[in-house]
Amino acid sequence: CKSLIWFLMARFRPESTRSTLWIEGGRVIDPSENRDEYGSIYAVDGKIVNGLSAEQKAHAHRIDASSCIVCPGFVDIHVHLRDPGQTHKEDIGSGTQAAAAGGFTSIVCMPNTSPPVDNVGILALVKKTIGEKAVINVFPTACITLGMEGEQLSNIGSLYENGVVAITDDGACIQSNEVMRRAVEYAAMFDLCVMDHCQDAALTQKAVMHEGQWSLRLGLRGWPSAAEDIIVQRNITLAHYTGAHIHLQHISSARSVDMIRQAKAEGTKITAEATPHHLHLSDECLRDYDTRFKVNPPLRTAKDQEALLVGLLDGTLDCIATDHAPHTNDEKEQEFDYAPFGMIGLETALPVALEVLYHSQRTDLSSIIACMTHRPAEVLKLDKGTLKPGAEADITIFDPNQLWVVDKEHVHSRSSNSPWLGRELRGRVKKTIVAGKIVFEDGENLVKNSLASINDPMALLTMS
Repeated sequence: CKSLIWFLMARFRPESTRSTLWIEGGRVIDPSENRDEYGSIYAVDGKIVNGLSAEQKAHAHRIDASSCIVCPGFVDIHVHLRDPGQTHKEDIGSGTQAAAAGGFTSIVCMPNTSPPVDNVGILALVKKTIGEKAVINVFPTACITLGMEGEQLSNIGSLYENGVVAITDDGACIQSNEVMRRAVEYAAMFDLCVMDHCQDAALTQKAVMHEGQWSLRLGLRGWPSAAEDIIVQRNITLAHYTGAHIHLQHISSARSVDMIRQAKAEGTKITAEATPHHLHLSDECLRDYDTRFKVNPPLRTAKDQEALLVGLLDGTLDCIATDHAPHTNDEKEQEFDYAPFGMIGLETALPVALEVLYHSQRTDLSSIIACMTHRPAEVLKLDKGTLKPGAEADITIFDPNQLWVVDKEHVHSRSSNSPWLGRELRGRVKKTIVAGKIVFEDGENLVKNSLASINDPMALLTMS
């Protein structure tokens, strides 16, 4: 009865009491709709609408977006939230607050938790926690194999029926070609994307950085690009012969970009992503043995960086994804060989992308926004990344020119393993809006509980 009353109140209440949003004065860029103009965005009850009545305008919550960009909320399809089991590094609450601070309104979380998400029981726990703690949209994935051990397939059908948007053993690439073949054939039955971390383990034993002149100078064991290239080619071959959709995670090698480009030209169902740090940083950054730059796959050469940039701009690489990987200071402050791989990236993704692509005059704002909105959404068939009428009012407002320093005290993630700490970046998120409600504004998270409260009709009644 209570739910029915809430529904009726939300459906039939007068226009003057319905939640109405009016964003004006900004430059509206929505690549999914080929829109780039100064104008307004309107939303009623969390949905984008074409316009507002006079009465609605009189009672709307108005936002002045002058000198800012208004665009669809960012979408990140590669995030580690560490929940369950590793919540000393991050949890769904802190991770989604960090995402909101970075302008992300939708993220896809990886299943390499403790225990891993390899069955519907753990998946149910993750979904329950999302409902209780997430302040933005979170889409779960599940493991390809049990225990992420690369041997026995998980129950992909049951996991699909219970709401996963993809399967992946991210962080533990499946080494058996036969197991991977069976996995993609099984997933293809449900039109479910298989996301793969491309790493030949035999070539990377005890490796900690890219194999090249800097690994020789530093005396660190090198990680050859071939370790990625071999698995990329394996996956392209499997996608070609099975017709399955395989998504290649955090591509770092120039040769891999070339192989993906050729595969796409042949019609193979392959998609791929690049991270902000692989676009912006090279193996030279490790010259002082700073473990914040230790990532998997490793930072590579300037030649690889250039290939990634070209691949992103010509569509070979489909999107930008952060591979947000939180670790505690104690974990990172070890000898280089023993420190874990990974860096956080949700809060700095926008300015880093702007620096390497826009402020460098490589491309325009619309192209960058596309790589962070509708293009990643399309990889996993998420109904996100657009401001078309009827869509959820997931909106990001940012100033592409604002300078700011990444301050450890104001990082919203539970961890602070960022290579940009103390650095001045250009471009900052001003507001993040999910389903018509402001969740982040001018450096502060405004929602501390969960997305569920945002979608509560009673909460909408009291929304300013």
